[in-house]
Amino acid sequence: MALPFLPGNTFERKIGKDKYHLTHQFDKYNGVGMLTGNKLGVGGVPLAGEDLRPQNSVYPRGEGPDRPAWLAFDKQVLCFDAYFQESITERREEQYRIRKCRVYFYPEDDTVQVVEQRQNNVGFPQGTILKRHRVPLPAPNDDRFFTYDQFNVGAEVSLYGRVYKLIDCDPFTRNFLTKLGVRVPPGFTAPEDPFLKHRHTSDGTQNPLRPYERIDSLKQFINHDTHVLRFWGVWDDSESLYGDVRNFVVHYFLADDTMEIREILPPNSGRDAPPTYLSRSKLPKDFNGLRLPGENAQRTVLNVFGQLNKQRWILDNLKTGAVDQKYYSDQDLAIGQLINVYERKVLLTDCDEFTRNYYRSKYGVQDFTPINYSKGNDYKALRQSYPYTGFGSEEDSLNSTKKLLPEPVKKDFNKFMGFDRQGLESNVLRFMAKVITKDPIQAARRFVIAYYLADDTINIHEPPVRNSGIGGGKFLERQKVKKPNQPRYPLEVSEYFNGTDFYVGARVIINGFDFYIYDADEYAYKLMEKECYSFAVANQKLILEKLRQYLTNNADAVAQFEQHDPQRKGYFGYETFYGLMKNLVGNVLVDHEIITIARYYAQKSLKEHDIYSIVAVAQEHLRKNNYEHLLPLKENFIKRDRNRNGRLSIEDVRNAVRSVHVPLPDYLLNTLLTRMTQEDGCIDYNDILSALNWRELPVSKPTPTDADEQDTFASTGHSDDPKMADKTTHERKRFNVEYSIMLQDLGINTSHPLSTLDTSNN
Repeated sequence: MALPFLPGNTFERKIGKDKYHLTHQFDKYNGVGMLTGNKLGVGGVPLAGEDLRPQNSVYPRGEGPDRPAWLAFDKQVLCFDAYFQESITERREEQYRIRKCRVYFYPEDDTVQVVEQRQNNVGFPQGTILKRHRVPLPAPNDDRFFTYDQFNVGAEVSLYGRVYKLIDCDPFTRNFLTKLGVRVPPGFTAPEDPFLKHRHTSDGTQNPLRPYERIDSLKQFINHDTHVLRFWGVWDDSESLYGDVRNFVVHYFLADDTMEIREILPPNSGRDAPPTYLSRSKLPKDFNGLRLPGENAQRTVLNVFGQLNKQRWILDNLKTGAVDQKYYSDQDLAIGQLINVYERKVLLTDCDEFTRNYYRSKYGVQDFTPINYSKGNDYKALRQSYPYTGFGSEEDSLNSTKKLLPEPVKKDFNKFMGFDRQGLESNVLRFMAKVITKDPIQAARRFVIAYYLADDTINIHEPPVRNSGIGGGKFLERQKVKKPNQPRYPLEVSEYFNGTDFYVGARVIINGFDFYIYDADEYAYKLMEKECYSFAVANQKLILEKLRQYLTNNADAVAQFEQHDPQRKGYFGYETFYGLMKNLVGNVLVDHEIITIARYYAQKSLKEHDIYSIVAVAQEHLRKNNYEHLLPLKENFIKRDRNRNGRLSIEDVRNAVRSVHVPLPDYLLNTLLTRMTQEDGCIDYNDILSALNWRELPVSKPTPTDADEQDTFASTGHSDDPKMADKTTHERKRFNVEYSIMLQDLGINTSHPLSTLDTSNN
């Protein structure tokens, strides 16, 4: 009952309202006018008879910030097991079928998908029944769509006229609906399909085919796919006209017991080169001519009725007319075995490592001695050589005789990329040499022989000496140099000097000059020791083996070592070690091998440049260039320090220093970073900043104590500088060699305990 329209009984209906505009049904989107659907009345008040139910699923509000459904329920799917009943007409065996499927509901966008479970031999298409999309409700509510609250175990949902019975759900779906306050009943099983029951019964009563034979080789294929036995064989056809010995490669495929034979044709044999001599197939042991089509079939099939309109096929148990054909198997193949390849007797002479392991593990065969079969005409056509024409290089002249159209000489690209200059690694071996001559002026000359590992070229430079009467400079342009005593116009490519020809103590004759190599720079020693597999004179293992064979039979060796060490320290100076080794094994080891052993057993006592001397020289360079801009360098360090631990790799530190243009030479920066690198390969860049701060943290250069130390690190140039080779001899004089450890490694006992070197004693 409404209140009368009297004073005091009416209320102001505009209280709390802030919208008074009229609604409209039409609007524009992207410049296109369209009907936008139902709208509320004036001021947002619902109109009479208007349905304001939401079009999407409404979920209870939880804790935390609001998130849209596509974000809150991303990758979440509700899965229900379901079935539907399909009527079958005009079929006596069945009246209906029970088709099982799964119904997927996606909460993020209220889409539904139905997928039928696949079964064998059902006779109708299976898979996706309903693609994922929003499904409308049945009429008369077809203006709305399915939401999550309409799916539950035991419910029936009608999707486009087909009714699905939901019988169960997965644990995630059950937990999801329970959290939303929906009671989920326990699951139950679908009714039994009478047709599938009849099919299972009939399948169980079927008997295997008789006679039973294994015709399915799937297991063999899966176990031995890509497994191939390889044999080498020969066929001696020398008795026939123009026949000779033919070489073959026999492949046996374990996957299907087939064989393939390929012929190995020598160059210029005069025969065609087909891809295969025998195509891949089963090889019969006895060949009695080609069979008619269908004669050699796997099974004989009989038509019992013998009429085209009445057919009943059965297998022939008696195998009437079957051909008993035997084929080669892996048991018939072995080294020394003759196989019949369609009346061609092929002798198996060898096999590969995989074949050996296969027969060793499966059949226990241990003897795989190859057969050397040679008979008949083994003539090989010799390649005719022509002398060097004098135009271009010898390689160009020889390459022009190999092909009708000359091509450029192919260089060793891998060697070039491996030993080309990379940053500070020049990959150049520099040796100090002198000329062996009776002329005193020529004998006093010193040369630097540079050998480039990238292309086997040689460059010789003579350092200028004051008041010598010889200008010095370039002695030999960089080029490949022939070894002496070779013809000027050879038939083959001449032999050139390579890296193994250059070592300390070697004599090389280059363009008539007899050079004696008496020393090398430190970089050459280190590089040869690093690549010791290519340089035998720098391989300490091979050198120790030579010493072991010689010193173990020399009873006076230990006595001579101890005679030069009266205090029994276990070490003495390099010059003493060098002279003693020259007397003992001078005819066995060259000078470079003795130096390698001395360097190997003097690693702990090698005199290195003092860190304070390096820092002092670096600060001197910065002081001369008036460089004080360390703040940009610090910012660059911090930018590269991703871990924020104050440590960077040596490459990052070098790149940072170079990026801000710190005026330090490459050799000085490289030496400074090497000395400041810690065990883990990183550098504390705060130490670098302190070392380069010459104004606030100056470091004075130490005073030399003897004449040998007058030439300090400050006067040392780059590692490629020829002066470095002159300094290596003086450096070796200042370190000691632990001969006692060397004798212990050789298995020679000494009469005193091994001692640790004291680098302060010389």
